Amino acid sequence: MIGILTGLLLFAMATAFLNAQQRHHINEDYSHEARESWVNNPDKHPHRMAHYGHFAFRQKYPLSFFDVGMDSYVGNAVFLEAHRQNTVNFSEASLSNSLIRFGDISVGLVLQLLVPLLIFFWGFNLIAGEREEGILRVVLSQGVSWSEIILGKSLGLFYLSLIVLLPAFLLSLVLLMLMPHAFEASGLLLNFAGLFVAYLMYLFIVSVFAVLISAYSQTSRGAIVQLIGCWLLFTLILPKISQVAGETMYPSVSKVEFDAAVEHELSQIGDSHDPDDPYFKSLKDSLLTAHKVETTKDLPFNYGGFVMREGEQLSTEVFRRHKAELMSRYEQQQNIIRWTAFINPYIAIKNLSMAFSGTDYAAYRHFDEQAETYRYDLAQTMNNLQIKLVSNTISSSSDKRSAISRQYWADFPDFQQEFLSFRQVIRNEWVCLVALVIWVLGLVLGVSVLKGVRFF
Repeated sequence: MIGILTGLLLFAMATAFLNAQQRHHINEDYSHEARESWVNNPDKHPHRMAHYGHFAFRQKYPLSFFDVGMDSYVGNAVFLEAHRQNTVNFSEASLSNSLIRFGDISVGLVLQLLVPLLIFFWGFNLIAGEREEGILRVVLSQGVSWSEIILGKSLGLFYLSLIVLLPAFLLSLVLLMLMPHAFEASGLLLNFAGLFVAYLMYLFIVSVFAVLISAYSQTSRGAIVQLIGCWLLFTLILPKISQVAGETMYPSVSKVEFDAAVEHELSQIGDSHDPDDPYFKSLKDSLLTAHKVETTKDLPFNYGGFVMREGEQLSTEVFRRHKAELMSRYEQQQNIIRWTAFINPYIAIKNLSMAFSGTDYAAYRHFDEQAETYRYDLAQTMNNLQIKLVSNTISSSSDKRSAISRQYWADFPDFQQEFLSFRQVIRNEWVCLVALVIWVLGLVLGVSVLKGVRFF
């Protein structure tokens, strides 16, 4: 059984590592191509460049090969343009067959689901079997306490599980060093150490739990039935119940409803591309009055660029406010799931494993926020260039006199993705970390008070 699981771990690690490397090279190639396309644009009107747009490609975190998490289900590239916030598209799930719905095989999946099942099969008869054979009474008659028996057998079971865990982490460390630009990521070694400690606590919890169920069961058959039932409860039933509870308590709007709400509020504010729009007509009148001129052509700056900058700011504020409300709903749903970690250690290790591997929703959201910030800076930089460099006498962007030097495109920095730091990861998942610690301390303290308890 150890050989089968080790082989499965090696297969999962190799495929995930090769996939992560391939994704990294693909993103590097397309990012370079997008940058070259942007820089090689000829002299033109800056607002045309704002609409020409740019691309941002989501890079995988170097530890993502350990636990693929949500990586296959969230997008990998987003088109950035003025006046429009596009979604991140091209997820692996959308480009694959339906089998991906069953999840990718990863090291995290094997350690979270299959190794605990193996521990249960190892430990179901450690005490129940000795009770059936009459050995347990002999051991207890020698003056050994229940706490010593349970803790001793739990530690033995835990040490046995390290035969699977330690090689997996040692090989992961080797592969991590082979990942391109791995140690440029913030807090990578701390994340790896946190991942290792979290799995140590998780397997210790599973080991003690298996021995306790064996101690409370009168027969080995009863013990294995109870352990399999607990495995199904923790890994299938409770996670689904908590997910449904979160969605019921904090329902979120669909994408269509979200887009409709944003468009409705934007229509109430005004359209920067409509010269007869009431809001922007009022803005024009106030500018003319402030500068004591008769027409926009007499203003000391390009009026069209000023209007585009104002429109971009208003539309971005509306979008970000609605998105913040939606993200708050998602966070409330996720918190319902997080707090169930105090009754389900599987939820705790699942969330921590994805967070330390950089494949949870927080990591995706961090990329999405960086891409939106870059999009806004790009649009407003082009608008400011129009305000400063394009003459007010030019009425059309197709006029050759409105073109500015292509050097401005080259001077605008490329998109650089940053990963969440170790401190941010802990801040996001402190509940799950505390839950694991409480599980360990609670089980150790619970076992230590069993000196005079009788299980017959």
